[in-house]
Amino acid sequence: MACWLKAVAIAFAAMVAGDALAQAQYPTRPVRVLVTIPPGGAPDIAARLISQRLTEIMGQTFVVENRTGANGNVAGELAAKATPDGYTLILAADSLIAINPHVYGKMPFDTLNDLVPVTSVASNQFFLSVNPNVPAKTLPEFVDYAKKATTTLHYASGGNGSQHQLGIEMLKQRAGINLTHVPYRGGAPAGTATVSGETQVVMAGASNAGLLRSGKLRGLATTGKRRSPLFPDMPTIGEFYPGYELTIWLGLFAPKGTPEPILTRLRTEAQKALGEKELADKLNVTGRLETLILSPADFSALIRDSHAKYGKVVKDVGIKIE
Repeated sequence: MACWLKAVAIAFAAMVAGDALAQAQYPTRPVRVLVTIPPGGAPDIAARLISQRLTEIMGQTFVVENRTGANGNVAGELAAKATPDGYTLILAADSLIAINPHVYGKMPFDTLNDLVPVTSVASNQFFLSVNPNVPAKTLPEFVDYAKKATTTLHYASGGNGSQHQLGIEMLKQRAGINLTHVPYRGGAPAGTATVSGETQVVMAGASNAGLLRSGKLRGLATTGKRRSPLFPDMPTIGEFYPGYELTIWLGLFAPKGTPEPILTRLRTEAQKALGEKELADKLNVTGRLETLILSPADFSALIRDSHAKYGKVVKDVGIKIE
């Protein structure tokens, strides 16, 4: 019996030592980085840029894999149920982590518990925009126009439960105005619909900066805590309605149970890369994104705050996707 116990102990010690060695040498093979959207959008751009730099820094290929569907739930479930060894990660937007749990009747995984945050990556904001035929030139003028409108005003969004929708609904609550929601399949079609006049209002993403600069959309206000460097003369909605904020954030996540040494290495190298001017400039020029480097505690707090904030809005509006 003693010999058997000794053999088990030796085997266990060898296994632990092997795991420790594997963690110390991580990564020893390619790492998969899942993205929730097709190529070209902000999360995809961020994933490709950070993956390229991590490949250079860590000596193993970080491969971006686009797995779309169910507003990100398809990729999220794959990541959450992957082996927690650091070789499957997901570059996720706050919509997956903090909004989907409230709008879907049944989630395939628990966004707060089945995924662990590695690091925040980037952020951007929306621009409250109108079709140029809308006479309002400022946010107060638009609110007054909406309150006096004798016909229905429609706003476009990137889909039911999207941040485009929640951002407008938050404004409706604060300003006391009525706008009718028209969902589209993504932010780009929503912007196009507002340019064409199908809808009058849209929360345009930073990728629509060209439409704003060309005058095809008229920007009234930004949704972030501070003015956007893209349009420094455009006020924030919060300047008129204190406390209003809609900032999109992107983060890198791993499956629950991923060893802490691997999470620490990933976090350290990713934040080192994000702190480099060259990568920051690429994120800004290519995706209109600003780097977001937070401590683990601050990133966790941001996740919790976002989850609570969007949960309240979804409940107030009554959004549900089955």
